[in-house]
Amino acid sequence: MATATLDWSQCPAVESVPGRLSGAWVFRDTRMPVSAVFENIEAGATIEEIIEQFDITREQIMDVLEFAARSLDAPPSTHPPAQTVDAHSV
Repeated sequence: MATATLDWSQCPAVESVPGRLSGAWVFRDTRMPVSAVFENIEAGATIEEIIEQFDITREQIMDVLEFAARSLDAPPSTHPPAQTVDAHSV
């Protein structure tokens, strides 16, 4: 199964700081990895439980979830077909 790769640099709610958690994407001005939200939701945690467990706000969580949803709903980028070059066309 292929997994989508999100361009977190386009999400204003997060940041990646070299030297902080090995450059992992974290909620802005925190050390809370974005991946922890998804891991906790996958494990069955509610947003309320995540808010209580980690020092982040509902708005921060919703910003990340909405960004991920919009990114996954976006149509795949279309690239023009590669042109085939053979020895006779050069």
